[in-house]
Amino acid sequence: MRAQRKAERMRERMENELPRSMKPKPVTKTVTVIILVFALVYFLFPIYWAIIASTKTPSQLTGSNGLWFAVPLDELPNAIASNYSILLGWTRDNFWRWVGNSLLYSGVSAIIGTIVSVMAGYATAKFKFRGKGITIGIIMGAMLMPAALLTIPQYAIFNTLHLDNTLLAIIIPCCVSPFGFFLGRVYAQSSVPDELLEAARIDGASEPRIFFTIVLRLLAPAMVTIFLFMFVATWNNFLLPLMMLSSENLYPVTLGLYGMVSLATFNDRGALMMGSLLGVLPVIILFLTLQRFWRAGLAAGSVKG
Repeated sequence: MRAQRKAERMRERMENELPRSMKPKPVTKTVTVIILVFALVYFLFPIYWAIIASTKTPSQLTGSNGLWFAVPLDELPNAIASNYSILLGWTRDNFWRWVGNSLLYSGVSAIIGTIVSVMAGYATAKFKFRGKGITIGIIMGAMLMPAALLTIPQYAIFNTLHLDNTLLAIIIPCCVSPFGFFLGRVYAQSSVPDELLEAARIDGASEPRIFFTIVLRLLAPAMVTIFLFMFVATWNNFLLPLMMLSSENLYPVTLGLYGMVSLATFNDRGALMMGSLLGVLPVIILFLTLQRFWRAGLAAGSVKG
């Protein structure tokens, strides 16, 4: 059995091995590794620095080595607990409420927006109807408009409807994503075969059943990609909550930390870095959890057929 498994592994290795003409040169491999290592350091260094800075006092931030802790490792728990206590004090114990609000706004907006984007993208990719070209042109043209340009008109509309300073004032605008529609349409064109849809119709399946039982399964990786883009866009949205919300209990974490920093007496940058680090952890965890689906979704529309 051992010899058989070894032979199978050798066979798989030979099958997966590239021809000599297609193998990269040693110089190419070396340059590629160097570039990837540089990119890894470039993207991870800010997180590393935030972890270091979140354990320091204001005086330690300016008077100690910026790339290492200012206290011995055995005193780190006390330093972390001290900055955490200061953070909760400055935010009046609202910090985790703000994180929860961000999760609520981003999660609900991304879920609803993903479903709407996929439905609209599938409809414009696989159905013919009057005004289809004009509709696609208007939505694609909306991608060229800066989001900040729409904030004041959105505020005027929600204020007239008496929906400002509510959850809906953040969730409804963030549910609409022209970019999500564009991705949904591209993925539907490349990942949903027309032959499969025709076979389902011949078998008597209705259009809602085809969409919810067949199309959504084929577009699952694409939906994860759209969900992540919309989740991060809503999480990072600062101007819309700043215009719409006046109640501190409804603040997302970005606006809450901004309000804390805006206080004239605020000077605890270590506590601020801890708040920033804790505030970005949900996004990091989400990406690490869904990264394999995200990679598949990014590649789903890259090849035709």
